[in-house]
Amino acid sequence: MSGHSKWANIKHKKEANDKVKGVIFAKLSRLITLAVIESGSIPDPNNNFKLRFIIEKAKSVNMPKDNIDRAIAKGCGPNKLLLKECVYEAFGPCGVAMIITASSDNPTRTVNEIKSKLEQYQAKLGTQGSVMYLFKKVGVIVFDKLTCKEDDVFEFAQNVNAMDIENSEASYIVYIPFDELGKIKDNMGKLVSSSVDFEYKPDTYRDLKEVTEIKKIELMIEALEQLEDIHAIFTNIQFSS
Repeated sequence: MSGHSKWANIKHKKEANDKVKGVIFAKLSRLITLAVIESGSIPDPNNNFKLRFIIEKAKSVNMPKDNIDRAIAKGCGPNKLLLKECVYEAFGPCGVAMIITASSDNPTRTVNEIKSKLEQYQAKLGTQGSVMYLFKKVGVIVFDKLTCKEDDVFEFAQNVNAMDIENSEASYIVYIPFDELGKIKDNMGKLVSSSVDFEYKPDTYRDLKEVTEIKKIELMIEALEQLEDIHAIFTNIQFSS
């Protein structure tokens, strides 16, 4: 759960669940619309990197093309939605630090909903900068070991100024500065990534060992994820085995 977005969690754990897919599609639609709005109403993904990035994510979870087209249309024209990206910093129970990303057409409503959920778990919103200094915003590119050679991945990582590479059982996970995300396509070569995303990665982690603490954090995150405006939640915790 530490440092991982809602998309990763849902995609790998609940992908067969139609209700959850509907939640994913709804939230991705908002992100697509937001990407168009923030670009000044540029609907062409070839000229709008953030839009291209979100569309690729949508396609990776089999979001229908009609859904994508409708979301793009809501970001331009006289009837476009007035969405705004929001990033909140929070202090959770057990010393957890949290970053919550959202989009909203009514930030006052959104912040009140988040506050209400946090208070139920003895957590609270922080001021700007109170938590952010504990994290780095990074791009995350995942390569499948079955289809990608280690030397090619390391060459790619060098070309995009990678900050770190994790070597898991099945994948190479490359962390790069967020500003380098727009350059990855030019440096892929023959490589094909299985996932491209971003996250707020903590500089250090806080271990949780007690079952009651772990359950409380899980319930809090699940409650926040139920809010329509929320896109992702990042924390500085890891669960000890």
